[in-house]
Amino acid sequence: MLQTKDSILDTIANLIREVIGEDWVDEINITQHTSFNGELELESIEFVALAEKLQNHFGDDINFVGWLSEKELEDIIALTVGDVAEFIQSCQ
Repeated sequence: MLQTKDSILDTIANLIREVIGEDWVDEINITQHTSFNGELELESIEFVALAEKLQNHFGDDINFVGWLSEKELEDIIALTVGDVAEFIQSCQ
């Protein structure tokens, strides 16, 4: 079943909150413009955990690690939640 970008964004936001697991993240309004590096300050191990949760939730067609490996460092640093949602939507 195809999901809308908004429902994908909601799912990603919930998974991010699970991965970070700290109270402060509940106070952040995670939108498509939220930066993983800036606002969320995700560490590499948290990125790995998020990738696993994304694949478990959305299916094996979501090769988040492969997608990231094709990006330049500055693109990874600038990555937003919306970028990930667009990637997931494109895999449906």
